[in-house]
Amino acid sequence: MRYEGFLYRALNPIYARDPLSGEGAKRHGGRFNPKGMPALYTSLSVMTALREANQIGTLQPTTLVAYEADVGPIFDSTNPADLSAQGLTEADLAVDDWRLRMIETGKAPTQELAERLKASGYAGLRVRSFAKGASHDDLNIILWVWGQNLPARVRLVDDEGRLA
Repeated sequence: MRYEGFLYRALNPIYARDPLSGEGAKRHGGRFNPKGMPALYTSLSVMTALREANQIGTLQPTTLVAYEADVGPIFDSTNPADLSAQGLTEADLAVDDWRLRMIETGKAPTQELAERLKASGYAGLRVRSFAKGASHDDLNIILWVWGQNLPARVRLVDDEGRLA
């Protein structure tokens, strides 16, 4: 699938000067990227982005940004048949212990999925949010490939230069 529209991200203010870097995910690893692999974790709604930023407990200082995106191809993990073809289920994506698995084995199964999909030419992954309070309608797009040009164009919405 291809995604065209707005994406939202509630990011740590440390990265507010470079909200397109993916550096935090690269440095620490995430559910859908191993350490060393940059990723841009975005949501299809502002509220989903805020839920994603508030998974550890109380809301910490956050910079909320919007992007205009025209990105593809995106692997749609909300399609059970496509996910099954990758040898996974939604329950496999939702496991809470992915960090522990990363520590124990070097990579969580969801991180291995990300590597396989990126190597197969996918720019990212569409996946439901597993943050506390999220419903099946709360969706994220995690990008591994993005830039200024098609086929994976992502532009920060900052017409007033507030982050400059």
